[in-house]
Amino acid sequence: MRATWRGLPAKRYEVGWEPGLAVPAADGSPLLTDHYFPRAAGDFPTLLVRSPYGRGLPWSPQYGLLFAEQGFHVVLQSCRGTAGSGGTFDLWRNEPADSRATVAWLREQPWFDGNLGTVGASYLGYVQWALALDPPPELKAMVMQVGLHDPHALFHANGALSLENALAVGAGMTYQHQGALPFLRATLRLQRRLRAITTARPLRGAHAAAFGSDVPWLDDVMASPDADAPYWTGASLARAAERLQVPTALITGWHDVLADQTFQQYGRLRRAGCDTALLVGPWTHTSALRRGWTEVFTESLAWLRAHLCDDPSGLRPTAVRVHTGGDHTWRDLDAWPPPFTAAAWYPTPDGHLTSQAPTDSAPLAAFRYDPADPTPSVGGRLLSRTAGGRDNNRLEARDDVLTFTSPPLAQPLDVLGPVTARLTLSTDTGHADVFTRLCEVDAQGRSVNVCDGIGQVHTTGGATSQVTVAMSSAAHHFAAGHRVRWQISGGAHPRYARSPGTGQSPAEATAYTPVRITLHADSALTLPHGP
Repeated sequence: MRATWRGLPAKRYEVGWEPGLAVPAADGSPLLTDHYFPRAAGDFPTLLVRSPYGRGLPWSPQYGLLFAEQGFHVVLQSCRGTAGSGGTFDLWRNEPADSRATVAWLREQPWFDGNLGTVGASYLGYVQWALALDPPPELKAMVMQVGLHDPHALFHANGALSLENALAVGAGMTYQHQGALPFLRATLRLQRRLRAITTARPLRGAHAAAFGSDVPWLDDVMASPDADAPYWTGASLARAAERLQVPTALITGWHDVLADQTFQQYGRLRRAGCDTALLVGPWTHTSALRRGWTEVFTESLAWLRAHLCDDPSGLRPTAVRVHTGGDHTWRDLDAWPPPFTAAAWYPTPDGHLTSQAPTDSAPLAAFRYDPADPTPSVGGRLLSRTAGGRDNNRLEARDDVLTFTSPPLAQPLDVLGPVTARLTLSTDTGHADVFTRLCEVDAQGRSVNVCDGIGQVHTTGGATSQVTVAMSSAAHHFAAGHRVRWQISGGAHPRYARSPGTGQSPAEATAYTPVRITLHADSALTLPHGP
């Protein structure tokens, strides 16, 4: 572990271990729990880590051992119905009650000193928000590492089904708690059969070929694109941050599938007046816990020591630290986003990108999106190893991808904050998706994605429709001589399910229709030009 992650702090204590403790859930089901602790006399604060992914690798070293070495009791617990815990695992339903029941059990332990913190990544962040709905008085600090609060937004983006990520989550939830080997086999099966699954008609149920059986909750996810659908009732925990006063550190990466949720959490906590810190690194969802673990662990440890051990010596001087792409530097900021000037960039008929506003909304360029040969996804916010910034040149050479590129920049340009696209479009079928992406083109002509977003277009007859697509946030330095590129297409498959072109749900559709999409001149890419 120490050879893999250089720069970890030196061990302070030897670690003891009590495995397989049975903690009663809210309904009495036994929740299997491992207790890691410093082998030393004295009082130590407690960290609660609840997971549906098992209690072995990587959680045992990354949370149990590393934090216990630094002077914390660590309670690593399997959620109900996973890794030997009793009851039935039901995503999004039982975590608030089971978290409170675990805290009630902690109060009875002789080693519990009344100071509680939580830490964890992904779903391990969701269970923290579940406890924060009604935070116990002992809860003094939380650390959300690439964590979510809104499951619907993980699986659906502005009406588009996040297909590849949904399948990856399905594999993780189904197999990861069974051990490394079953999870590896399931992941390999999914990779081998990904094309067949993602092009099936209909999509629902096609995943059974990779998972060995149907996964009912995944069918429910695919069949529920509307956030108000009954399946999602009570699933979002966004309200937990609205009045929270527990000091909370947030950690994400620019290519994390949950980055937007982290920025939303930060905004809600700031408005509530909560003590909050934000770290954004050059990571994907998974690389934050691998390549970025030294920074993630150091940040987490400093926050927990400050609020559970009264030791603020490791805290950084500002509330926000972000990694800036392009020049690969770290910036300390007082808040996110920092002050910026919103500047609009407009497409031209010859494929250029200019700051000169158009005089009309005439048709500018058009392309044909064919679901039988869908525009492929390249990099971006994925759970697979292909995530992150990638060379987009082959993608941009396709006939179904529009690009608009600025002249070489005379001066460096810093983009710091939320990026948006306003698109005026017309279609021949009335229904289409639109995928829009910001790229940097270097001096050699290599085009690399910075951020992106997807939206849906609905038109009537030959009329135009205007759609605004949030392309997330960015912190990126465009060097002098490099160019800004705006990329537009009808999808990114299999990251997102194909648009059928008919208005039918992509999970249910069996008939697909090619669609011609026309971009109009009054469309604009809005970039936050930072100081």
